[in-house]
Amino acid sequence: MPAHVLPFAVACPPIDPAAAPETIVLTADRSRLRLEWSNGERAEVLAENLRGACRCAWCTRARIDGNLAAPINAVAIDRLMPIGDYAINIAFSDGHARGIYPWPYLRLLARADQVSESAPDARAPAAPHDGPPA
Repeated sequence: MPAHVLPFAVACPPIDPAAAPETIVLTADRSRLRLEWSNGERAEVLAENLRGACRCAWCTRARIDGNLAAPINAVAIDRLMPIGDYAINIAFSDGHARGIYPWPYLRLLARADQVSESAPDARAPAAPHDGPPA
């Protein structure tokens, strides 16, 4: 697996209350989320990395088929919606709004984004156009 591809089957429980951030702040320019957990951990994750790491059916199929476009640049977060007490749904400025980000996965992406700041080419891959917006 290439280094820039994040693992989609991670060794963590799908529902982990400790992985739920205490605060989620969308920056004024809508380009990133700032997250803080009860243990004091803080991280930021870029909108383009969240979009590129979407695990919805359309994006997953594009990865399986090898139809990955270049990383999505200049995408913004339009809307955040809670999904029960285990995840958030993120709507992006490109019209994509299918991704559900469980807390453990969001924490994994945020931690990976902190590492990738020192290596900009290590961003998550983006899916190509994946049908009409949800």
